[in-house]
Amino acid sequence: MKRVGVMLSGCGLFDGSEIHETTLTLYFLDRAGAAIVCMAPDRGQSMVINHVSHKPGGEARNVLVESARIARGDISDLADVTADNLDALIFPGGMGAAGNLCNFAVSGSNCTVIPEVSALIEAMHRQKKPMGFICIAPVIAARVLGPLGPELTVGGDSPTARAIEEMGARHVICGVDGIVVDETHNVVTTPAYMIGPTIAPVALGIEALVTEVLSRVKQ
Repeated sequence: MKRVGVMLSGCGLFDGSEIHETTLTLYFLDRAGAAIVCMAPDRGQSMVINHVSHKPGGEARNVLVESARIARGDISDLADVTADNLDALIFPGGMGAAGNLCNFAVSGSNCTVIPEVSALIEAMHRQKKPMGFICIAPVIAARVLGPLGPELTVGGDSPTARAIEEMGARHVICGVDGIVVDETHNVVTTPAYMIGPTIAPVALGIEALVTEVLSRVKQ
């Protein structure tokens, strides 16, 4: 059975993992018979947003604890996960990817990725294992793998696309139902809610990404 890691970054579009994107990822992986390993770093969130008012909520929250809500409690601390335990790795989007797994939300192309996430991506890449990045999560791939010039997408021309190129990656225009496959680096990306607009078209791109990532797992 293929073991696929799903990197979570909290719970909710504005300060964690985008719930639709994460649920679709988990659904398509489960439907394909993959063993899912949900994980998140055990650290405080960089921001907490009230999803009704869209304003800062004021309280402190933990990324691992909040991510466990989506994983139904079946989640691993990122510190306990290694590339040796996985066949593939997928990052759903949401502002948690840009604010909790890295600081792209405030630093743009000058961002840094938290060490545990960077180390896992680098190890997966060394072992030539496939990785998928959804929505805004390709900025993480651009920061970690940018010097290698990977091909990535966040959809159309945008400040985020330009930031990806500033980090050394090559941005490729892509529709919401499509994917961009970097054959050299074994990386698959799809725009999802970067261009949306609703869950049905977003699902098509995520399904294509999951299918492609699983097809690239070496047995």
